[in-house]
Amino acid sequence: MNNIIAIGIAGGTGSGKTTITKLLSRRFGTDVSVIYHDNYYKAHNELTYEERAKINYDCPDAFDTDLLIKDLITLKNGGDVLCPVYDYTVHNRSEETVLVKSAPVIIVEGILLLQNEELRSLLDMKIFVDTDADVRILRRIMRDVKERKRSLDSVVEQYLATVKPMHEMYVEPSKRYADIIIPEGGHNLVAVDMLMERINAHIHIAGKC
Repeated sequence: MNNIIAIGIAGGTGSGKTTITKLLSRRFGTDVSVIYHDNYYKAHNELTYEERAKINYDCPDAFDTDLLIKDLITLKNGGDVLCPVYDYTVHNRSEETVLVKSAPVIIVEGILLLQNEELRSLLDMKIFVDTDADVRILRRIMRDVKERKRSLDSVVEQYLATVKPMHEMYVEPSKRYADIIIPEGGHNLVAVDMLMERINAHIHIAGKC
C-alpha cells in the first residue's frame, strides 16, 4: 500500500502508550501520522449525560472499530481522513473532526487494538506496552482528575467496575498477538531507541521510492 506502514501501540490504561506515541511524533514530525482508537468511541446522542456515564467504555463494543479500519485503509493507501474527536467531559463524540494526513508511518494507539483480528491484520508492527497495574491506576487517576475533570470517586469506581475486569478479559490476553512487548513504556529508552531506528530505516527507504 504505497510503501506506508502502520504501527499499532496497544496496552492497558496508563501503561505509557501515549508517551511513546508523543516521543515518536516529536522525533519524526510529518513523516508520522497518529490516530487514536479512543477518538472512535461510538456517539450516543440519544442518551443523557447520566446514561452515557454508565456505559462500559473498556469493552470492544464501545468502539466504532469498523470506522477506524476504514480510515486506516484510506491512510495506508495514501489518502487523508477526517478523524472523529471524542469529548471525555461529556462522555460523547463531539461534532468536531480532525484532518489526519497520510504519512510514511501511521501510528495507531489504543487499549484494544490487538483484540480485533481485522484491525490486527492491517498493522505491520504490533507493540504492547506492559506496565504494572498499580502504576497504571495511579497514572489514570492523575490523568482523569487533572485533564478530564473527573472526580476521584468516579475514577476509582469506574476502574473497579469496568476498567480492571475488561483489562483482564480483553487487553491482557491480546498481548500474545504483539510482535514487540515494551515494559514500562516510554521509560524504556532502549526499546524506544530500537523502535525509532526501525521507523527511521523505513522512512529512509520510503523517501527513495
